[in-house]
Amino acid sequence: MKIVHRQILKEHIHLFLLIGSCLLGLILVGRMLQLREMLLSQNLGVFDIMRLFVYLSPFFMLLLTPIACMLSVFLTFLRMAADRELTALKASGVSLYQLMPAPVIFCTLCTLFSLFISLFGVSWGMEQFKHSLMEFARTKTKLSLQAGVFNQEFPGLTIYAQKVDLDSGEIRFVFVQDKTSKNFTTTVVAPEGTVTTDSENEQIKVVFKNGRIFRREGEKLDVLSFGTYSVRLPLGNMLRKMGFERTSPKELSFEQLLELDRDNAKMKAAFDQDRERKVKVEIQKRLALPFACIVLGLFSVPIASVFRALKQQHGLILALGVFLVYYSMLSVFESMGESRLVPPAVGIWVPNALFAALGYTFLRQAVRERVPASVLWAIQKLPKRSAA
Repeated sequence: MKIVHRQILKEHIHLFLLIGSCLLGLILVGRMLQLREMLLSQNLGVFDIMRLFVYLSPFFMLLLTPIACMLSVFLTFLRMAADRELTALKASGVSLYQLMPAPVIFCTLCTLFSLFISLFGVSWGMEQFKHSLMEFARTKTKLSLQAGVFNQEFPGLTIYAQKVDLDSGEIRFVFVQDKTSKNFTTTVVAPEGTVTTDSENEQIKVVFKNGRIFRREGEKLDVLSFGTYSVRLPLGNMLRKMGFERTSPKELSFEQLLELDRDNAKMKAAFDQDRERKVKVEIQKRLALPFACIVLGLFSVPIASVFRALKQQHGLILALGVFLVYYSMLSVFESMGESRLVPPAVGIWVPNALFAALGYTFLRQAVRERVPASVLWAIQKLPKRSAA
């Protein structure tokens, strides 16, 4: 490789690491905020949370790698165009075609990295994530009730306590409504009780004292007084409420998806048709997203060289807009594939094919410097409008 190729490749890699880490951090923080209620009920340390971050990373890196790859290539060539480096290279007899080896190698590396995540990393990360949550639930969970609040950490169960002592586990003036059964509803009212965690049996034990049980079944209501009444809550129900015990095609490995697709083809059961379509779409998506690194990365080279008058912040917005268009098209064709409007093997690859064709066309126009005059006029006016 020539010096210029090594420098371009080095800049691509630096930007990729910076952009990828920033985007991944933002998404993981947002995901953890969604799980904050469950995580706050567990005595997790810093290393435990970091483990969960690592296990969630492959799932999001599959989506982030194409955009990080595209932004890296785009910002590199946008900077070179803005600093007149591309102009100087052209004056020295170096065309845009001769600069392509560096982005091609970089996009190929990103594609291989994304393909590895798609085939193996996603299923490994989700499996370890669920396993860790179950382990934390068994060993570190405490039912952290909030006084004066209707707590619904367990599905079908509502717990209210007017006073709560988190240290001793004692609760006062307790109201519990159990709707886990479809045939009847049970309500427990007691002046006092205790909450303890049984890690060995994977349960949370709630003991009520000197209260009453109201059981309604249709129009019939039974009332029972008690001295001591215990309720055992399986810790796994907390994860089931948040969907971590249900396996979707997005969490399976590529090999499992292929095996499931073969089984669905043999069964041909009517109740499995929806899942069969989702499996077929997911298989094509696992292959299309990695190749989007090459398509979007090379698509951004001529766009960056043409929009040389843009500032980097404006270029960043433009690149994000391009990716938004790509991902919107992918989502639309994914929905169409699941609803059988188009074959999954065709629909999922339409965005890649379209952007590849547009990228090749734009690259030829950029090399020949045949950019339409209206586009150049809009580029020149944009910085002036921003300044105003």
